[in-house]
Amino acid sequence: MAPDEFAAIVRRALLERRGDHGHWEGHLSSSALATATAVTALAVARDANASPPSDEALVMAGIRWLVTNVNADGGWGDTTDSVSNISTTALVWAALAFGRADHVESAAAGAEAWITRAAGSSQPTRLAAALAERYGRDRTFSVPILTMSAIAGRLGPATDAWRLIPQLPFELALAPRRLFGALRLPVVSYALPALISMGLARHRRGPALPLIRGLRDFAGQRVLRVLERLQPDGGGFLEAVPLTSFVTMSLVAAGERQNVVVRDGLAFLRRSVRADGSWAIDSNLATWTTTLSVNALASGEGLALMTLEERRGIRDWLLGQQWRVEHPYTGAAPGGWAWTDLPGGVPDADDTASALVALAHLGRDDPDVRDAAALGVRWLLDLQNRDGGIPTFCRGWGTLPFDRSSNDLTAHALRAWLAWRSFVDPALERRIRLAVSHAVQFLCSSQREDGAFVPLWFGNQAAPHEENPVFGTGRVLAGLGSTTAQGVPHADAVTRRAARWLLAAQNKDGGWGGGPSVRSSLEETAVAISGLTSAGMQRVTDLSGSSDSARSLSGRAADTFPDIR
Repeated sequence: MAPDEFAAIVRRALLERRGDHGHWEGHLSSSALATATAVTALAVARDANASPPSDEALVMAGIRWLVTNVNADGGWGDTTDSVSNISTTALVWAALAFGRADHVESAAAGAEAWITRAAGSSQPTRLAAALAERYGRDRTFSVPILTMSAIAGRLGPATDAWRLIPQLPFELALAPRRLFGALRLPVVSYALPALISMGLARHRRGPALPLIRGLRDFAGQRVLRVLERLQPDGGGFLEAVPLTSFVTMSLVAAGERQNVVVRDGLAFLRRSVRADGSWAIDSNLATWTTTLSVNALASGEGLALMTLEERRGIRDWLLGQQWRVEHPYTGAAPGGWAWTDLPGGVPDADDTASALVALAHLGRDDPDVRDAAALGVRWLLDLQNRDGGIPTFCRGWGTLPFDRSSNDLTAHALRAWLAWRSFVDPALERRIRLAVSHAVQFLCSSQREDGAFVPLWFGNQAAPHEENPVFGTGRVLAGLGSTTAQGVPHADAVTRRAARWLLAAQNKDGGWGGGPSVRSSLEETAVAISGLTSAGMQRVTDLSGSSDSARSLSGRAADTFPDIR
């Protein structure tokens, strides 16, 4: 199939997947991790008489789904396509403690055996040590897993179990947020719900010195009021099932079963369950999916296939998703976009950059679009870290994933800034120019010796260290391609090294996987070709002696998705 013919098929398929509302919403994979946490939260509330008897059916359906979707090795990964990992397997092992059938006990025994093979033992101290080894000093993931394991009884007697869990300083939630950065506290507003709920559960269930216990008892009710203010109207923190589940079960364990946060969190979980008894990680990615779709269609002639009214409808919908007030949960300044149109979403760099690029395609001449773009550009500029890189949610010093500069996010911000550089006032244009130079310097310093870039959030389970340098390098090339066209110093040399690495990583079948010799996938092949094309196809041809990657992608994609023909 010729590339143009295949591109036309894909454009039509993409347009057909819009909802009746005119934009795209997307459908996330069912997740063993999310299902295990939701099951545990509902079961803990059930056992504490904090939920109606009807929740029993949800708990049992979720457990059946987990047992049905176990991997052949007895463990679980994050999704049904994921290889087993110790984090998800430990969470499922905890959730299965609330089942009562023989087949559930058999699955739990398999999970325990998997953990024993992975960690050397399923004993509580060894499991805690294995999780600490996996996540290091970052407690964002290890403390929730240990907390859920303790609640489910998987860490032994309660008096011993809670000693294995680090005490989170939940009283810090009472401090003004501006002090977090000034004092370099390892706390960001996105982590406050977990900090409060799990810290309070550990305080009330675990040991503590009398003086410290008295001080934290004093802070307890006050931090609960902070948590109530942080909870979105829909009940779901970040619209995320795992975070909402962890908060809910921790509050019940802390003796707060009647708290409004528990009530609304459980309601969110009930609304989020799927017909097969499973849960996804998040509710939807409507804003993200819509901006990606617009930007993909704009790369060819896809937008011309939509009526003017349809394009305006998407434009107006996107304008309506911009946060024009300070975010009540995170305190983020006005101007950013979240990944979803639901109330639990919070502004982040990737979605803001993608929305800015999409709006540039949908109408730079519209005054409302220009006003929104200027505000969004400033939001991204204010997010830039001192090292020149762009973090996910908030400026920081790189101690947590939330505030750590990311190669792919920095490259995405470059695309957004340069899409609007010539359409903003002179003062803002000067800020963009300085930020672009600073961002390119960051990318120069973070490029690996072999020329590749590693992304922060996107990995590949089949690649070494579960990294995804193909995705990272492709995304960085897409951002640097716009800088080389505008003569930004040093960008060309970085681009050439990255392009050489990416071409060398191409598999013999013409596609790309997460790294060299990793099985090719449609998504990673598309990201690679997009990056190489953005970098300048003539230059790529000079480097490789061949430019037939697009044909390879077309043939493989047509074979992979025959239903879109």
